[in-house]
Amino acid sequence: MKKQLGIAGIAALVVAGTVTAVPAQAVTYGTPTIALSASYLSGAVGAVGDPVVNVTVGQSGADVSALTVSATASSRASVAGTGDVTVTGAGAVRQLAVTARGRGYTSLTVKVTGLGGKSATKTLSYAASAAVLNPADARYLTGASDSSAAVDVGGGYAIVADDESNVLRLYDRSRSGAPVRTWDFSSQLGVSKEVDIEGATRIGNTVYWTGSLGNNKDGEYKAPRNTVFTTTLSGSGSGAQLAYGRSYKKLRDDLVAWDVANGNRYGFAAGTAAGEAPKQIDGFNVEGLEFAPGSTTTAYLGFRAPLAPAVPGGKALVVPVTNFDKVLSSGARAAFGAGIELDLGGLAIRDIRKNAADQYLILAGSWAADDNSDPYALYQWDGVAGHAPVKRADLPTTDPGGWEAIVDVPDLSAAGARVQLVTDSGSADLYGDGTEAKDLTHPEWKKARAAWFTLG
Repeated sequence: MKKQLGIAGIAALVVAGTVTAVPAQAVTYGTPTIALSASYLSGAVGAVGDPVVNVTVGQSGADVSALTVSATASSRASVAGTGDVTVTGAGAVRQLAVTARGRGYTSLTVKVTGLGGKSATKTLSYAASAAVLNPADARYLTGASDSSAAVDVGGGYAIVADDESNVLRLYDRSRSGAPVRTWDFSSQLGVSKEVDIEGATRIGNTVYWTGSLGNNKDGEYKAPRNTVFTTTLSGSGSGAQLAYGRSYKKLRDDLVAWDVANGNRYGFAAGTAAGEAPKQIDGFNVEGLEFAPGSTTTAYLGFRAPLAPAVPGGKALVVPVTNFDKVLSSGARAAFGAGIELDLGGLAIRDIRKNAADQYLILAGSWAADDNSDPYALYQWDGVAGHAPVKRADLPTTDPGGWEAIVDVPDLSAAGARVQLVTDSGSADLYGDGTEAKDLTHPEWKKARAAWFTLG
């Protein structure tokens, strides 16, 4: 007796007590697909939490969990070899991390192996910079190398400016990697060249930014550098957003006129003359911006140059702009208070920031252009003219790049207070081939270093 089982065509016949299976149709698998979130990746020897690359894979007819992802060294295993690559995850998106073995460049072949013996590959170009002091406290902000100012926006995030472009970038302060979000306000500012952003501060939801106000490195006047502007912050942390506010483009002119009217005490007219480079002892270059104690109207401009002999005794210079709020809100010509001269051990101001308690930190460094081997230090100050700043820490100079920005100021009276600083690494040879970071072809290989320091 024969009996057909199943109303949906179950492929089995019962014949004299035996079951005969109907052969299933063979599965045809497509060629696997593979995509990398970035074709270029940067790491550092001994780094903690280096950036990763997302590897997205798939294969028609196959469960993605059955696909395997591997990587092999294609060139210099002394930089990173096959055993230095780790792939985690089991779904359609895997995370690929590389542990740097040595400084330099290499390439890795990333391969997805699917079912049916089929595979596909992509090439990942990798660059590793040298080891740094205290790698556990170091993070690398990729996408740009010339970081010059930073503003905390809460939730462990900061907005960082770059002096080679007008792009502002939002970074997770705790992680190495690319920015979460970027803004370029060039069109609103009416400029096509860089403003040379060097200083920033925040009052409420208004963030103030200033260009260097000086000539370019060849001593040429470039109008965009004579720009200060505001942005309005909404949200916080990873959700922070910026909107353009207002700008003012005559602050340099106002400073020169003020100094001339006061007997050329600081040599601003000479420092801004045609042919005068800004980063020399009697040059003209603003790198710090912060408000005076208890004030939302008077802002302090901190100068990288001039220093001595223009400033007697080799002291660093702060010039108060007493109506800074109106300068930005209504375009009023700037008014100034008496210059404040600070003894920073012969160093100039590279950044100046304060906290809600009006405790100031000054990041002090050389006025010189190529100064990565010169000393850096952090000084505490109360913001009062005539009161001396006190050194809180000497900073290492063995790492590539110069210390350039204070992200925010902790409670300076607390034991073990820690501050995060960011480097301008634009002139650094990160990968040992003689190429300055600012000239690297691939943005993913450009990076600045953020590091935590404990104040003594």
